[in-house]
Amino acid sequence: MDKLCKVRVLLIYPEFPDTFWSFKYALKFIRRKASSPPLGLLTVAAMLPGEWEKRLVDMNVVALRDETLKWADLVFISAMSVQEKSVREVMARCKAEGVPIVAGGPLFTAGYDAFDDIDHLVLNEAEITLPLFLEDLKRGNAGRIYTTDQWADIRETPVPLWELINIKHYASINIQYSRGCPYNCEFCDITLLCGHMPRTKEREQVIREIESVDASGFRGSIFFVDDNFIGNKKKLKDEILPDIIRWMERRRYPFTFNTQASIELADHQDLLQLMVKAGFDVVFIGIETPNEQSLAECSKFQNRGRDLIASVKIIQKAGLEVQGGFIVGFDSDPVTIFDTQIKFIQASGVVTAMVGLLTALPRTQLYERLKKEHRLLKEASGNNTDLAINFIPRMDYDQLIAGYKKVLSTLYSPRIYYARIRTFLKAYIPPPKKKKIFRIRLNYIAAFFRSTVVLGLVGKERFQYWRLLFWTTFRHPRLLSQAVTLSIYGFHFRKVFEKNRT
Repeated sequence: MDKLCKVRVLLIYPEFPDTFWSFKYALKFIRRKASSPPLGLLTVAAMLPGEWEKRLVDMNVVALRDETLKWADLVFISAMSVQEKSVREVMARCKAEGVPIVAGGPLFTAGYDAFDDIDHLVLNEAEITLPLFLEDLKRGNAGRIYTTDQWADIRETPVPLWELINIKHYASINIQYSRGCPYNCEFCDITLLCGHMPRTKEREQVIREIESVDASGFRGSIFFVDDNFIGNKKKLKDEILPDIIRWMERRRYPFTFNTQASIELADHQDLLQLMVKAGFDVVFIGIETPNEQSLAECSKFQNRGRDLIASVKIIQKAGLEVQGGFIVGFDSDPVTIFDTQIKFIQASGVVTAMVGLLTALPRTQLYERLKKEHRLLKEASGNNTDLAINFIPRMDYDQLIAGYKKVLSTLYSPRIYYARIRTFLKAYIPPPKKKKIFRIRLNYIAAFFRSTVVLGLVGKERFQYWRLLFWTTFRHPRLLSQAVTLSIYGFHFRKVFEKNRT
């Protein structure tokens, strides 16, 4: 590959299985093929030489064709652990076509020794390791493994190449403001992949990336994929959010935003107000468990000693919907944990409650502890809602799985789920109406009518569906679209659970 100016590179994003976060069954209502595009690959594409020919295949959107593989001189793959099955299939097809593979991303960084057939492993953060690989490739002596123990300066990270995708296929677009999390939860691999110290982009970068999405023609929700959006609270309050607010006001609010944050967001009313004013309407929070002993066990100290439900309510009343992550299977979990989790989630009004079995991800503190205790059974699948566990739990295994099934079947049963929607809508105080650009979004209007058929006429939730719509129309008419959206989400969650259960 001595003539690098003629390199044809194919970037491949492997397929996701049906999981909680795939929103596969919900996406059908709005005629979208995937929840969000592969931000990592699109950013890597922007780092590659400008003279290279580039194509991107997101297998969650389009099929990978043999002719496309034959076209490529190099294949770049990035993936998370939950995509491993699809990764293996892509690897086999590349080998059959004789196309060299360059791999990176969380799956390979955490477990590169399990992929002997990969030609080049560009691990950790591409801002550091990709230029090293490209320089060696130019010289004709590209190595197999490129790794680093340094953290990248993301102020140098380029804007993703949105032109490589059909943006109309996606329900939301993702961008990134920061990397890293100041906390040290035992089960989490974020600090391994991105470090403890939050690293941030500059205000001009953030606006430039929002403008790039705006220029693409996309309208809707932008997801800040930050590990903990509020890791640097001062910079957010002093620079980032005020700039976003000014930009959104000028552009008459073409987007809404959502992100991930830690629970102490509830302690900062000024930050909450700025986020809502900027257009944020949803935040995902790792709540994990109401059991104090289990929080101590996993070093989730930021959640300990606080009234978690009260914290959730504060955020909801500020104008943000709280989505929550919950876990069962801790060593400290009592046999009553399943009923406790159900009661907590119902009382909190966290409608989108992702309850998973504790999973030992490679190289995490949990993984290393269980390895020393000879309790590891297999590598993690990356899907913590598939009714499988990769270590020997303290609780009786059958009791744990039965209890977990009870949690999911209860929380997503129509009666309980729709009651939780009403609990949320009662607590939620929507922000004042903003003067948005008027656009008729036909796909969302169509989604409403599809929901009246699928949920209101055919589905087993039809009584609860119509009851919720009438209740919302007369009590909280401004929240009708949210009521419909959450109803559709519930349909997806039930379908995923039913599929996993069988």
